[in-house]
Amino acid sequence: MKLIRFGDPHQEKPGIILENGKRYDTSLFGEDYSREFFETGGISRLQRWLGTLPGRPSDTLPPVDASLRLGPPVYRPGAIVCVGFNYKDHARETGRTLPSEPVFFLKAPSSLSGPGDDVRIPRGSSKTDWEVELAVVIGRKASYVPEDKALGYVAGFVLFNDYSEREFQFTRGGQWVKGKSADTFGPLGPFLATPDEVPDYRGLRMWLRVNGAVMQESSTANMYYDVPALIACISRYMTLLPGDIVSTGTPAGVGHGRKPPEYLKEGDIVEYGIDGLGQASQKIIVW
Repeated sequence: MKLIRFGDPHQEKPGIILENGKRYDTSLFGEDYSREFFETGGISRLQRWLGTLPGRPSDTLPPVDASLRLGPPVYRPGAIVCVGFNYKDHARETGRTLPSEPVFFLKAPSSLSGPGDDVRIPRGSSKTDWEVELAVVIGRKASYVPEDKALGYVAGFVLFNDYSEREFQFTRGGQWVKGKSADTFGPLGPFLATPDEVPDYRGLRMWLRVNGAVMQESSTANMYYDVPALIACISRYMTLLPGDIVSTGTPAGVGHGRKPPEYLKEGDIVEYGIDGLGQASQKIIVW
């Protein structure tokens, strides 16, 4: 299944994308795509519920107009955990050696936004940057998960952009969270794809353009630590809860790694996508 949430900010409703590529409202199911939904087997329950509808779901569910805004496909995740330097080429362009263990940090859940929402350059920013990433949504409470069991904890895969303010991140002291957590710095979606929709997450083409110019083009095959290794490592240090998001890192081509560096400015258009997970686009604005 492909899960969506649609409507005005903070008023989104749950929905799905069916085989015909059209969007449908699943509000009659009675649940949003929240922590409670995932921890109680919500994806399986939703699938069974769709099977009880008279006729085909497309004949019964209210259609969602394609012009309506999409929000993040997960409702209020408790944590967004991001992984740094997980692509070999990205580590090289930043002058880093590949880490002996996954490097990860937290991004504030308040940074989450929809895939077509504007991205706001924060006040005092001069180095706002882009990072296309593959993210996974956790489906079960995960603590000390063995690597060979880790994929069983994945509810789905989703497109993510880990926008970053590099001056805040590297020169303001403290942890990277300062440069990662501004409002709108976490566009998620357009949809959450359940694992059956993504037969092999390890070979997905990913790309990003700024004002039409290709900045990032790579594949998830270039991850240094794959999804099971990341979940196993992170769950040793913190418990991941259903609905939490783990973003797996970005490939080469970020603005900070270019020579000379390039950063986003007002009016820029950022477009990006991952095969099988759709694409997103944001306009850059200022406060």
